[in-house]
Amino acid sequence: MRDSDLYAKTEAGRNEIQLRSHHIAPALRSMLLVVDGHRTAGELRALGAGLHAPADALEQLAALGLVEHLNGRAAASAPPPSDVAVRYITLSGLLAEAVREHMGLRGFFMQLKIERCSTLGDLEALLPEITTAVGKARDGKYAQLWEKSVRAAIAR
Repeated sequence: MRDSDLYAKTEAGRNEIQLRSHHIAPALRSMLLVVDGHRTAGELRALGAGLHAPADALEQLAALGLVEHLNGRAAASAPPPSDVAVRYITLSGLLAEAVREHMGLRGFFMQLKIERCSTLGDLEALLPEITTAVGKARDGKYAQLWEKSVRAAIAR
């Protein structure tokens, strides 16, 4: 994949957003959400890094048939996601990753809280609770540094 290539969701990718039938990892799902037919592979990879998606996330999504190379076709008619949408996706991915990485099965109910959040404000309100939980799982200093990095990632 060249950095200048454009990628868009396939019909299967749009269905995955609604139905979650493939049960893909949260970081890959976040990456799928930002694929819009307007951003280049290079831009998507940069966004993916902020979402802690694997370096080959686009390739994985393409292998699953969820995204496709536009091959010179016109970009999708849908507008690119707004800044708020990108920040929501980024924050939800970072919170889910922290719960998975630091809390394991103990974080199941916290993960459900993240998934119930429907706005950026809901996720931001949940951030202190997750920071506290990360602090209990690791230590307080680590949790404060983690929260600072999360806030930097979603800064306007």
